[in-house]
Amino acid sequence: MASQREQNKVRSMTAFGRAEANYANGTAIWELRSVNHRYLEPHFRLPEAARSLETQLRDTLRKTLSRGKIELTLSLKTNSAEDTGLEINQPLAQALIQAAKQVAGGEDIQPLNPLQILQWPGVISEPEADTDQQSATILEAFREALGQLRANREREGAELAKFIEARLKGIEEQVAKVRELLPQILEAQRDKLRSRLEELQVELDKDRLEQEIVLLAQKADVDEELDRLSAHTSETRRVLAGGGSIGRRLDFLMQEFNREANTLSSKSVVTDTTQAAVELKVLIEQMREQVQNIE
Repeated sequence: MASQREQNKVRSMTAFGRAEANYANGTAIWELRSVNHRYLEPHFRLPEAARSLETQLRDTLRKTLSRGKIELTLSLKTNSAEDTGLEINQPLAQALIQAAKQVAGGEDIQPLNPLQILQWPGVISEPEADTDQQSATILEAFREALGQLRANREREGAELAKFIEARLKGIEEQVAKVRELLPQILEAQRDKLRSRLEELQVELDKDRLEQEIVLLAQKADVDEELDRLSAHTSETRRVLAGGGSIGRRLDFLMQEFNREANTLSSKSVVTDTTQAAVELKVLIEQMREQVQNIE
């Protein structure tokens, strides 16, 4: 069971893991590659000798990772004849050669191909494979490769978290900038309205003028949007700090960020807020692209 510290780590879905382990007459080699995906989608490539382990391998994988498209390839490399202790039945091999000569009637014939002799049943005897040891080795190497894959995903996830934090700071700077400008923006809009009325030589009573100013202020007032942007920034940090399987939650928050940035843009009445809305959209899109890689 993963510790709380491990659960709190942000993990990328893009990584690689490799491990190998030896058994009596061979070596098990695992290679694991993962990329981003909405769900956990494993693709096992196993030799026939390991097919019976697939259910156990899938269970181990599900307990370790929750998202990502993963290719898991196992290679079983058999040792050379000398290493595996293969024995050649020399008497049988000689008997085969003599039998071939007798069939030829004592005439000179082309020497038998050594490979033909070795292929004859009984000429080579192999030690019986220890399937239990082989299976245990395959599982041990798999856990090692999976641990390496997870560690690499965590390292990549830490970099993604730093990237997102930098964009969150950028959003905070834009929000603070617009907040600071709001009083000036509203005053400038009032002056613009009065100047326009003077140009048109239109006289409005004081109450009507105040009503127009209030309507204008309401249109230009983006306090609510700025508050929500600040709230989303705090929530994103909280989710990142929690770690674990947070990709879907972060993706939802990116949609909420976009909603507020679009509203801010639609309410823009001056260049300053328009520029801020554009910058916010750029920052949010940069975050969204990276969030797609988070588990």
